Amino acid sequence: MRPVAISVDAPQVSENLRRKVGYKFTFLSDPNTEAIRRYDLLHKGAGENGRDVARPAEFLIDRSGTVRWANLTEDLRIRARSEQMLAAAR
Repeated sequence: MRPVAISVDAPQVSENLRRKVGYKFTFLSDPNTEAIRRYDLLHKGAGENGRDVARPAEFLIDRSGTVRWANLTEDLRIRARSEQMLAAAR
């Protein structure tokens, strides 16, 4: 199991954020919202200057692409705790 972040931000913006906060996992860029739409996470017009962004979510996805656990929220400040994700992974 490995964490991956996906956002609408350009690759360099995501990389700068990853380095700034010290995350060691992969950040992916989805400026055309293809993956974001696939998981029904598009939050139209919610970004800066009315830009479409992804709503906050965490998933555990197995090797076959099946979603095994999901945590969805409308509030950027609410995220799953690592303990929750580890328990779900077990």
